[in-house]
Amino acid sequence: MYLYILAVHIIFVVCWMAGLFYIVRLFIYHTEAQEKPEPDRTILSKQFEIMERKLWYIIATPSMVLVLAAGITMLYIDPAWLQQPWLHIKLGFVGGLLVYHIICQKKMNQMAKGIYKWTSTQLRIWNEVATILLFAIVFLAVLKDAVNWMYGIVGLVLFTLIIMSAVKIYKYFRTKK
Repeated sequence: MYLYILAVHIIFVVCWMAGLFYIVRLFIYHTEAQEKPEPDRTILSKQFEIMERKLWYIIATPSMVLVLAAGITMLYIDPAWLQQPWLHIKLGFVGGLLVYHIICQKKMNQMAKGIYKWTSTQLRIWNEVATILLFAIVFLAVLKDAVNWMYGIVGLVLFTLIIMSAVKIYKYFRTKK
């Protein structure tokens, strides 16, 4: 039974992450649509709001709930996992992903009210936060205690620097046109 629940957990992690990645991409397009002249701005904004709402409430949030339900069920079936230090750190990163999810929902609600606090560049950087959390969670789940924590932290910091540099380089070439 445990392996079936693990499979469900992995499937819905993929769905949840796809939703988180795509929602922020929609936020970027939605924000950039505000620079368009009327009536394009209004037409695009209304369409992005529909797409964001459907993605959020049909895919991202239900997937998150199923990920959490499967994870809790696995811990119920095998509570010995809770004795593993790597799992505590992984759960900390999962907590970070839950906060990320909540912030995305607040951002979606703000945009639906016509409030755009972040630029498209800030949103592109925000999109990479989910990538960094995903890398940390997957490496911890796969390697468990086999990884030296110092190497793991250094690797995560280097990966973060590479991702953020890529966003800045992309902005440079995008605005150079």
